[in-house]
Amino acid sequence: MNPTTPSPAADSTVTRFPPPVRPCRIPACLMRGGTSKGLFFLEQDLPDDPDLRDRLLIRAVGSPDPYRQHMDGLGGATSSTSKVVLVGPSTHPGCDVNYRFGAVAVDRAVIDWSGNCGNLSAAVAPFALHRGLVRVPRDGVAVVRIWQADIRKVIVAHIPVADGAVVEDGDFQLDGVAFPGAEIRLDFLDPAGDGEALFPTGHRRDTLSVAGLGNVDATLINAGNPTVFVHADTLGLTGTELQRDVNGQPKLLARAEALRAAAAVAMGLAPTADEATRNRPHTPKLAYVAAPAPYVASDGRQIVAGEVDLLVRIFSMGPLHHAMTGTGAVAIAVAAAIPGTLVHEVARVNAGGRVCFGHPSGTLTAGADAQIDAAGNWVIRQVSMSRSARRLMDGQVFIPAV
Repeated sequence: MNPTTPSPAADSTVTRFPPPVRPCRIPACLMRGGTSKGLFFLEQDLPDDPDLRDRLLIRAVGSPDPYRQHMDGLGGATSSTSKVVLVGPSTHPGCDVNYRFGAVAVDRAVIDWSGNCGNLSAAVAPFALHRGLVRVPRDGVAVVRIWQADIRKVIVAHIPVADGAVVEDGDFQLDGVAFPGAEIRLDFLDPAGDGEALFPTGHRRDTLSVAGLGNVDATLINAGNPTVFVHADTLGLTGTELQRDVNGQPKLLARAEALRAAAAVAMGLAPTADEATRNRPHTPKLAYVAAPAPYVASDGRQIVAGEVDLLVRIFSMGPLHHAMTGTGAVAIAVAAAIPGTLVHEVARVNAGGRVCFGHPSGTLTAGADAQIDAAGNWVIRQVSMSRSARRLMDGQVFIPAV
């Protein structure tokens, strides 16, 4: 479908425009999911042409912004808030809706569609229920099967409902979010299946040669999103850092990006490190781990070493994330469950594959159902975690000529 153009004669006129597009408005919903925010759209309300669609989405967010403020758009000028989501009826058997996720660069006209956002995954089913794509039961829990079309995975969301409507208020407190909400359970099914190799290099540990860092010990894994794990001391860090300790150090961020880009090449995701930096900023994610240690979270709360099984920090679209990406939590749970990985070496894993890790905003628990098949290969049935989500604004986004 196509953008709606403001017209004195008919505000609801719907017109298809060839590039360049005149000023238009498109139905959209600004939603929080987990510790992320993004603009949600129905696929039918956007142009069929992907280049034109992306131009509209980038401008709606307010990119590219050389000032890195998103002053003239609805993005939040951070990796956690510069995001778009497309939802439509499912084309995949056994699923209720299709879902695509785009990570929008703040200072460049780039949308990276290569991965998923585990946090915004929590808002996909509520959005679909609000828009009538899925029938809402009268009371109880709506179980919505989501087809993540970018990574070809199924996510099952369990959404509380009452009186035929999505419940958003509740007492579930998610570290990194100021206010409590209703708990949403997410099950990421077979996060490393569908023909993909759990370990794309065939090894649970690899050595990467990175300019400025030398030879780096790493675990490269496909789970949730492609992710590379290294020890904190690889980057001269301890694992207790907050955003302010990392994001003001451009040389450190450059080394982290060089490491991430080298991993992208090793995982077969980009032909060169330069290409990974230029056009694939969203995946793979780079995370560093350390043994449990006490630290003060970003809200001033003391995190005691005994309450976590390991410490993890993750970079997202360049800077250090303020909490933890949802797909990062999936990768952490999977890697922690498998002997021989760098994460398993550091972590304490509890009954049921659950692992509680410390991140800059507090702690998070995720559990992986990991088993060995008859051939001796690790199979990940699902990874489960809880988030919350809610609508922040629902209406139309106005977009100037692009």
